[in-house]
Amino acid sequence: MSALRLSLSVCLSGIAVLAAPIPSVTFNKDILPILQKNCQTCHRPGEVAPMSLLTYTDSRPWAKAIKTAVVNRKMPPWFAEPVANHFANERVLSESDIAKIASWADNGAPEGDAKDKPAPLVFPDGWQLKPDIVVEMPADFQLPATGTINYQFIRVKGNFDRDLWVTSAEMRPGNSAVLHHGKVWIVPPGSKWMADAEYGVPYEGRETGRNEAGDGNDILGKFNPGLGAQDFSIGGAAKFVPKGSDLVFELHYTAIGKATTDRSKLGIVLAKNPPKQRYFLSAGPTASNLVIPPGDGNAEVVSEVTVGLDDAKLVYAQPHMHLRGKDFELRVIYPTGESQTVFKGKFDFNWQLGYDFAKPLPLPKGTRVIGISHFDNSANNAFNPDPAKEVRWGPQNWDEMSNCFIGLIFDVKDDAAQLFRRSGPSLLAPGRSGPTLAALETR
Repeated sequence: MSALRLSLSVCLSGIAVLAAPIPSVTFNKDILPILQKNCQTCHRPGEVAPMSLLTYTDSRPWAKAIKTAVVNRKMPPWFAEPVANHFANERVLSESDIAKIASWADNGAPEGDAKDKPAPLVFPDGWQLKPDIVVEMPADFQLPATGTINYQFIRVKGNFDRDLWVTSAEMRPGNSAVLHHGKVWIVPPGSKWMADAEYGVPYEGRETGRNEAGDGNDILGKFNPGLGAQDFSIGGAAKFVPKGSDLVFELHYTAIGKATTDRSKLGIVLAKNPPKQRYFLSAGPTASNLVIPPGDGNAEVVSEVTVGLDDAKLVYAQPHMHLRGKDFELRVIYPTGESQTVFKGKFDFNWQLGYDFAKPLPLPKGTRVIGISHFDNSANNAFNPDPAKEVRWGPQNWDEMSNCFIGLIFDVKDDAAQLFRRSGPSLLAPGRSGPTLAALETR
């Protein structure tokens, strides 16, 4: 052995011992476990991400891009800022994981020893859950190659011959290239909403009346890029689907330059035992009276609802805005006057994430739930359809929305119609801007 090779040696009791080499980062040993935990839910065939990261062969061509995305914290997508509450579905890479990915990409992205590779994750075929019941649109929706496609509402027969309690659900597009987002609403017997609709026929302009409590306004499943399946079992809870209910698929499509079709579906998992609590997904604080002035780079909009049940608990939050959305804060003001921010984060129209609270947050009766959003309607926003336009509430991407879907659990005997009432800024007539936080301060 040459003197140069021995320069890394140390001497213990006269015996030359080679210092242990620094282990190199390899895909099989170091990177694949990170991808399995944080990335493969979306990065696999049939899901919303543009490439698969299941294997070394899949991942190797993207090594530098993966490094850039994680170093810049663009991936995995996660926009919640640290506040007092923690989220059960948090996906934030540690500094150690980021360093491993960067080292792997910078050193030739080696595969490593096959014996170091963890067992592949097993995903249900075509689903992120294993559904007990699947309800599918009865016919393909025909999409044109170009042009605006208004929101579509399709009533689908439920064929539910008994009351159902659902612990999880997943809405899956038949064609993820064209379905930007969608919802599946529960329509109980006797509902006036879309009562005249023919099954399977798409309708437009049916938003009005959707959120009337007496007509049923619970969302059974949602699809957004990166959202995944929704779990309702926190605290022993489940969603309620009354016997004889139908479902309405609400669909927001985008043309992709060629004529194509979509046939979306919903998979549900049934509770094995009677639930202790009911899970309900509300549209939450909603600013249907919003006005965003032309050119405003930081327009503020505030909305409010007040809790009407004694024992409701907050378990989920999903802010919703369109192309001008910048950030969102969810704040609660308790009957005592104490205020607490329970969610705060940036908004990204391409990744409309949902946030599961690690522990249910009690919302006593009379608690005000405040949504605070900011919009960039300036020319500096590269996604802004028209910075010279005054923007108001509307369903299309060039319109705006400001609300936060929130999941709550409460006693199964309580009336969901009493859960919330619109209050405060949400009751104001539209002005020249806002409503803003000043509307809270004048109460």
